[in-house]
Amino acid sequence: MTFNPDADIRGGKASKRGRNTGIAVGGGLGVIALFVLSQFLGVDLTGLLGGGGGAPAASDSALEQCQTGADANENVECRMKGASASLEEYWEREAAELDFAYVGPQGFILFDQATTTGCGNASSATGPFYCPPDETIYIDVTFYDELRQRFGSSGGPLAEMYVVAHEWGHHVQNVLGILERAQDGQTGPASNAVRVELQADCFAGAWAADASEVPDDSGVPFLQPISQSQYRDALSAAAAVGDDRIQQAAQGQVNPHTFTHGTSEQRVRWFETGFEQGAGACDTFSVSGSQL
Repeated sequence: MTFNPDADIRGGKASKRGRNTGIAVGGGLGVIALFVLSQFLGVDLTGLLGGGGGAPAASDSALEQCQTGADANENVECRMKGASASLEEYWEREAAELDFAYVGPQGFILFDQATTTGCGNASSATGPFYCPPDETIYIDVTFYDELRQRFGSSGGPLAEMYVVAHEWGHHVQNVLGILERAQDGQTGPASNAVRVELQADCFAGAWAADASEVPDDSGVPFLQPISQSQYRDALSAAAAVGDDRIQQAAQGQVNPHTFTHGTSEQRVRWFETGFEQGAGACDTFSVSGSQL
């Protein structure tokens, strides 16, 4: 999607954190806790545990150069800030309609190569993720290059913002208590881990459908209406990170018993469900495994 050039994105809560290696584990999580979290979120954090000691956490800096939609159209970091401004406003409005108390993420960190989080140390290899203990989203924007080059996504601004919207959906699940209730460490095609991920895809689709109607404080919509090519880019990104496609590429075979995110087809279909029917249609926990 393209930002309206005059949209005010200064309210986006994205911040940038410089390179920080050798950092100590944050949040007091041990190996077992990180393993459970890895299975739950579908993100391998267990290899990111550091030793004792190390440098303190890097400080965050505001993306002060990112002020308008024009900036978001030109720069990926500004685009992340603009997406966060749009998502925050969208979920404040959506929460009122769905009747739940919404509080935004504590942070949205764009990091370079490595950082510390409430879930332990993370690197670019971790991929984008949401950390429930510190209620923060973490992304190294070089992941978007990998999404195209390694996973075969067509790329594009909406594909990038789909990733943000998906992780923001995990925060909404945390607010609603879904993450805590669903956490059982199980994997497989009908597991809670898969249901959590497909619901976040659905939430991302719901935001994408309404994003061109979400205004900044002066009433200017953050984003212009989505085009068909942009919509296809978002579907391409969702399909690229399906369990079946990733396993086939990495291992040469597919093992459904280890699924944590859902197939490419499922991820596309639930994004489409949110886009066409809204966030209220995103209850992936009330349907049978065959309906996922």
